[in-house]
Amino acid sequence: WDEVLTRKAVIWLANTLKKPILKLTDDDYNNHGMAQLALDNGPVYNINIHIFNKLQHTITGWPGGKPNADDSQRPERAEPSKKRAIIFSPHPDDDVISMGGTFIRLVDQQHDVHVAYQTSGNTAVWDDDALRFVEFSIDFSEKMGLGSEDLKTLYQDMRGFMDAKLPNQVDTPQIQTVKGLVRKGEAIAGARYCGLEDDHIHFMALPFYESGKSQKNPVTDLDVQLTMDLLQKIQPQQVFAAGDFEDPHGTHIVCFHIIIEALQRLAKTESWVSDCWVWMYRGAWKEFETHEIEMAVPLSPQEVERKKFAIFKHQSQKDRAVFPGDDSREFWKRAEDRNRETANAYDELGLAEYEAMEAFVRYKF
Repeated sequence: WDEVLTRKAVIWLANTLKKPILKLTDDDYNNHGMAQLALDNGPVYNINIHIFNKLQHTITGWPGGKPNADDSQRPERAEPSKKRAIIFSPHPDDDVISMGGTFIRLVDQQHDVHVAYQTSGNTAVWDDDALRFVEFSIDFSEKMGLGSEDLKTLYQDMRGFMDAKLPNQVDTPQIQTVKGLVRKGEAIAGARYCGLEDDHIHFMALPFYESGKSQKNPVTDLDVQLTMDLLQKIQPQQVFAAGDFEDPHGTHIVCFHIIIEALQRLAKTESWVSDCWVWMYRGAWKEFETHEIEMAVPLSPQEVERKKFAIFKHQSQKDRAVFPGDDSREFWKRAEDRNRETANAYDELGLAEYEAMEAFVRYKF
């Protein structure tokens, strides 16, 4: 019975019996295969208090660390009080869907926050949305007295291609560009809403993604080098990376491995990497189990609303996304429900009741 197994077992027992952790008894342990744990580490109430305290210490309203505070029982370091943080977002909306509340909190608490959109997301835009933006460009050019003949030709070519388009056929480079720009504009709007200045918003367009189809290109050294260059430029104390690997086409896990490879290479020569912590987030596809969570950031009702409005900036992903996976809910609804479920899980274990929570697990590379 090590620390990890004990925590998992006690939380399982409380959930099974629908009891707060501090109300679990000797009989509860003995009747559910945990008599040896009680015998080795008991009395039971001491085990309960220990696990309750461990869970309580994961909760923090200071995801960048609380300045001038004893951080021995906190998930993040107190110093430096203002950290450089970079949020890596595999697709242009993963940042706000999965950790929008924490994103906003970090900015509000005046940390030096950057966001890096690792891929263009250009395969996840409907054709009619792409046409709409080109139509706007044509109309705007005409209203401003600018030449629009080339745009009109491009528009007709796009419509002709789309009318004859076969299922899963790769878009033309021009259509891919338009769809990428749609996602880019939405990402900028979302990041600005969270409080970022434009020079803290980075678009990486990693080459492995730019195949124009669901099956991506192999990862190359260029993907890793581009990531190393950005990390070296910012030299963050915090890296937030997508740790939900259930997305339909595997983009999240590929992006995660690129980040870790980049950090491991930099660690050989750069001293700042030893002070860099990696936090994994989830939310769009799957949430962490309660026993796995190492940092839980509670959100007020107002912060839940702010997060939702940040997600709404991604209009091409509303109503019905191109790749929704097995979940029919809109992304904002998935995020809201999962954050509330995480808060409810803590509440049912006897901890404070919050409106919602975003969960993180530290990855040690």
